[in-house]
Amino acid sequence: MALIGCGRIAQVAHLPALEKADGVELVSVCDPSAEVARGVARRYNLAMAGTDPADIWGDDSVEAVIVAAPDRFHYALATDALKAGKHVLVEKPLASTVREAEALVELVARTGLKLQVGAMKRHDQGLQFARRFLAERLGEARTFNAWYRIGDLRPGIEATLFPHVYADAAALQHEAGFKADRGRYLLATHGAHIFDTVRFLLGEVASVVARHRADGRDQAWQILMTTATGAIGTVSITVDVPGLPAEGVEVFGANGWLRADIPFPFHRQASAVHAYADGEVITPVLTDGDAYERQIEAFARSIRADGLPVPDVRDGLAALRLIESTVKAVETGGEVRL
Repeated sequence: MALIGCGRIAQVAHLPALEKADGVELVSVCDPSAEVARGVARRYNLAMAGTDPADIWGDDSVEAVIVAAPDRFHYALATDALKAGKHVLVEKPLASTVREAEALVELVARTGLKLQVGAMKRHDQGLQFARRFLAERLGEARTFNAWYRIGDLRPGIEATLFPHVYADAAALQHEAGFKADRGRYLLATHGAHIFDTVRFLLGEVASVVARHRADGRDQAWQILMTTATGAIGTVSITVDVPGLPAEGVEVFGANGWLRADIPFPFHRQASAVHAYADGEVITPVLTDGDAYERQIEAFARSIRADGLPVPDVRDGLAALRLIESTVKAVETGGEVRL
């Protein structure tokens, strides 16, 4: 594998996971900053580090790539990689627009290559248990609540958990300009995760109603969703609000109840699950908590065994449709049907 984009998410998540993952060998890294690429290569004892992705496209030793560049580059880099015959694991969101995502769906179908989206929480042991429980024991899902909160205490938590990150000051300043539309940026970045989790556990979403509030840096979305099976629920996305980060989902069904509290991923813990059905309370003990490592290993298995990546390109498209539908629902004040 090769890694394209050596920024923060690459250094704190993908590179440590690649170092541990079974069945995968990292052979090259690429970043627009030669200084950052060389620093990462030294840390991981790599012989190849460059600034031009074209060098990776032409390298026959590279079978697959991780695209961890900023969101606006996902579509172009994934497209070039697929056209060069490389399988792709692309960070979420899949692309910047639904139209770009639809083009990637068509390209994957045409090339027959694998494209997996980096919604790594599908590989969280706790959420995988939750999915099985909902399918086998909960009965008809009737209502749900999901939440994704970035609290203002997160920077201190990151400072404790993260390794030293190589960074180019000029590049950081340049990137800040592309995040000026803070509301849109945050909804895409964080909505991609929680929307995928809702679909993973409860299936397709049929409609959304949404409201948005901005208070300086604080941003909040409250969303009412109806699933294709008729379950109704709320999704709350709040960013930079006072307090601790928190993420989770609670589902009430005909035969039982389930709650999953999803930890900050860099604690490397599986989600804490509490479930109830048929008079029995269940709290599974789960030990494999590095979802980033598990997603890379699953990606490699899908390539070797010609299986379906999870989540695949169509899941990435569905998340983008939910992001754009939420934007439309906020703008119109009405219900948006998917």
